[in-house]
Amino acid sequence: MTQKTFTIGAALPVSQLEAHRDWLIEGQRDLEIQDPFRPDVLDGDWRAVAREAKRILNGHTGRLGIHGPFDGLPIMSFDPKVQNVVCERLMQGLDFAEEVGATHMVVHSPWLTLGHPFVPSSPYYKREDMIGRVHQTIGSVVKRAEQIKCALVIENIFDLHPTPWIELIKSFDSNSVRASIDVGHAFVMHRAGGAPPDAFVREAGPLLEHLHIQDTDGLSDRHWCPGDGELNWFALFDALRGLDHAPRLVLELHDYGRLRDGAEYLEQRGFVR
Repeated sequence: MTQKTFTIGAALPVSQLEAHRDWLIEGQRDLEIQDPFRPDVLDGDWRAVAREAKRILNGHTGRLGIHGPFDGLPIMSFDPKVQNVVCERLMQGLDFAEEVGATHMVVHSPWLTLGHPFVPSSPYYKREDMIGRVHQTIGSVVKRAEQIKCALVIENIFDLHPTPWIELIKSFDSNSVRASIDVGHAFVMHRAGGAPPDAFVREAGPLLEHLHIQDTDGLSDRHWCPGDGELNWFALFDALRGLDHAPRLVLELHDYGRLRDGAEYLEQRGFVR
């Protein structure tokens, strides 16, 4: 019986697209453009950046997404002024997404858990109130995402356990709010007492749209090439093979020069092509 394999793609800034263009287009691989998370891009001539991306990617038919703005932008703030700033920035990200034809935008999870990983599952900690703040902050962003058919994929950051993260995603009851797993983030938090990356996959199930693929030693958010750290790739892909669909898998590495090394490491083990 042939094992299910996945196509591996990449998360890259526009400045790196030319170097990896042939690999991306030959395999029609999923791609995530990183530039829109930068405030200098969003407040500058971002349309020129988008045009350059489209020029380089002529002929690319893989699924395309972007990483949305996140630095200092909490989507669970109770301060109306902060909510307005966050909404404005995410709307700018969607402007870029619409311009390039992106169908996903990464948004960072707001759960900053202190204590035991199962504590946030308790009603005592007012999880519903916290989810309500997110709706107040990004409700209009979700509506815009629905209009342009671009899914907001909420990426685990400091999430120790997948339950609050998934409950937040489900609360929108929208095909335009989906789950994103950074496997390195999950592994770091697993070492701190949280659930392992494969548990996040199984918990997300059909809601899982997207994964950032990176390796780490569990000490910090390394974004190393797969094989350089200690992540359990067998467990991760065993969970992924249990899905009825193929989420987007993109290598998100600090060293863009190691991109093919990471892909080859996973290819040699039969996980991806």
